[in-house]
This record gives sequence, C-alpha cells and structure tokens, in this order.
Amino acid sequence: MELHQLRYFLAVARFRSFTRAAEHEHVAQPSLSQQIRKLEDELGGRLFDRLGRKIAVTPLGARFLEHARRALEEVEGARHEATEMLGLRRGSVALGAIPTVAPYLLPRVLPAFRKGHPHISVTVREDLTNALLAQLAGGELDLALLSLPVRGSEYEAVTLYREAMVLAVPQDHPLRRRAGRGVSGSEVAREPFLLLKDGHCFRDDVFEICTRARLSPQVAFEGGQFETLVAMVAAGAGITLLPEMACVHFRRRGVRLVELRPPRPTRTIGFVRAKDKYLTPAARALIQVLQETCAK
Repeated sequence: MELHQLRYFLAVARFRSFTRAAEHEHVAQPSLSQQIRKLEDELGGRLFDRLGRKIAVTPLGARFLEHARRALEEVEGARHEATEMLGLRRGSVALGAIPTVAPYLLPRVLPAFRKGHPHISVTVREDLTNALLAQLAGGELDLALLSLPVRGSEYEAVTLYREAMVLAVPQDHPLRRRAGRGVSGSEVAREPFLLLKDGHCFRDDVFEICTRARLSPQVAFEGGQFETLVAMVAAGAGITLLPEMACVHFRRRGVRLVELRPPRPTRTIGFVRAKDKYLTPAARALIQVLQETCAK
C-alpha cells in the first residue's frame, strides 16, 4: 500500500470522478485507475462502484476512508516534526485572546516572539470566550488566551499564571484609607458595582468571587472594557475589581487601588487548544515564549 494510492483514493471519493481526481492529482487517468485497482486487490474488495459515469463509494470504501485520512494526517504530522528538527522555524500562528488579557499580556509577548522567531507570522483575534472557543473548534485558531477553566472535553488547557484581583475606588472614597490593611467583603457589600457586560469571562469571575464571599453585588453600570469602568470609578459612579496585570495601566488621578483581605481572590489565565488539531512547530514556539514571559 503506497501513500500516493491513498491520495488517489481520497481524491476519487471527494470528486466522485476518476477524471476530476486525476486532474486534481496531476496524473494521467489510466495511471490513477490502475493504482486504485491495485489498492482494491490488496484490500480484497471494491472501493467504488462504477455506475456508468457515476461513482459511488462502497461500504468497504466508506470504512477505509477514515483510515486513509488518518494515515495521511499522520504522515503530514511527521513531516512537520521533521521540519522542526531540521531547524526550519518558518510558518504562522493564529492566536486568540480575550479583551481582559490581550492589551496587558500581548505587548510583552509578541515583541519577544518576533525577536526570537522573525520568520514566523502571528495573527491575533480579540474576542469573547465563547467566540474564541468556537474558532478553536473550527480550526481557525491554533491557540487562545483565556480565563480558566473552560468547558468542553475537546479542549486542552494549560495554566500560564494566576493573578490577584484589586479593588478600584474613587480617590475620595472612605475605603482608600484601607490601602495598607486590605478591604473585607462586608465593607463593599452595599457599594455600587461597575462590571463588564455579559459575555466577558471576567464578569463571571467577579460573580463567582461574590458568591464565595456571600455577597450580592449591586450592579450600577455595565461596560465593554476596563477603560470605561475605571473612568466611571474616577467619576465617582461606584467601585470595580481589576486584574492585577491591568492595574499598572490605571494608576490615574481620581482612582485608588486597594487590596482585598486574604484570601485574595484570583483568576487563572492559560492557553487553550483543540485536542484534535495538530500543534505546529510555530505554535509550540509561541507557547514557549508565552510560558517564559509569564514566568518572569
């Protein structure tokens, strides 16, 4: 059984035509037909029923189809790994990231990656968790930076870092005096909360934190990004929680950042991939840079 026979078989099954399959494989039709007959002789049965000009896949052909696809995928994977071993670090990576991570982590990761891998291109899509998971499942993305955990046995997730949540309050708020000692949950129970809109996983993180603290946040405003929430805090509209990584961007006039009392609430950030998608050398190189950057 030869690899080119498997390719010819898949082409005929796809096009339902020996003529079109031969054109697609850039081979003469008699040669393609001969290789299909050899394959059928080796398997001991017909793969196709030839009904005049129509071609139909037999039950044996239907069973053999998945085996042929997997065999060629394995060969392609081996070729990719051989390329990596030879040091040919070229290629591309499609990376997704949620809005509460992308502006704070990617400016550190991407320059470091470009420096070490100038011949690998990275495309980035910023979107909400559910949309990025769908793009991973559809093969549109190689990796996605998400808040963990994620649901679905079809995904593999690896933790990159954990970060604490920090309370952002107006400059003249009484809680600002607690910056050195920390704020308890009961002290913010009746404060107006400013949250991200539904669909943001960070919003879910905040509600989970409040549930564990037996709090029911009084939601006064819902926004689409941290920048808006912090501007509303500065205007005295309420308080909000921010991830620690984002805090350096919001040390502005009119806002004070206050730690919460231990145990401080945290969120976990990691990369997620579809289990059945081949992890290219380029994607593995990006994972290494992500891990190195987040370890610093």
